[in-house]
Amino acid sequence: MAEEAKWYVVHTYSGYENKVAQNIEKVVENRKLHDLIPEVKIPMETVTEIKGTKTVEAEKKLFPSYVLVKMVLTDDSWYIVRNTRGVTGFVGPGSKPVPLSDKEVEALGVDTGTQTVQTNIEVGDDVVMVGGSFDGMSGTVTALDLENAAADVTVSMFGRETSVTLPLTQLRKED
Repeated sequence: MAEEAKWYVVHTYSGYENKVAQNIEKVVENRKLHDLIPEVKIPMETVTEIKGTKTVEAEKKLFPSYVLVKMVLTDDSWYIVRNTRGVTGFVGPGSKPVPLSDKEVEALGVDTGTQTVQTNIEVGDDVVMVGGSFDGMSGTVTALDLENAAADVTVSMFGRETSVTLPLTQLRKED
């Protein structure tokens, strides 16, 4: 029966996402309804913030106030989710649950964790390199590669402009 389960979006009070997910999972466990509601997820992304030379990773909710529930839509499953404390309703016309399409599920990255890097460094910024073989040298950022947490920096060496790719952790914005 779990093959028929589809992903639905549930709206919650702000800050209640974790509680709603836990409560639904608890009811499913207690009533042995795994065939009706096999999975509950809060879409998260890992955000890497680079501040100076420190790298800090944090989990952030992709869609605050929303929880994804994979379920077979029956009167029972609808009732369980709809009457969970903190749930304001399903996303759909007139609060009628509408399942997400396969394309939407894929776009949400439900089955794969997404990762993003955030930095205060931008293209065109003057930076100082810290650590590594370019320690203490200055340059200008010409390109950012957030996927790999790196930047292309133009450095003046031996009277010529040279482009080098460095990890963001080795760059500090010039004051």
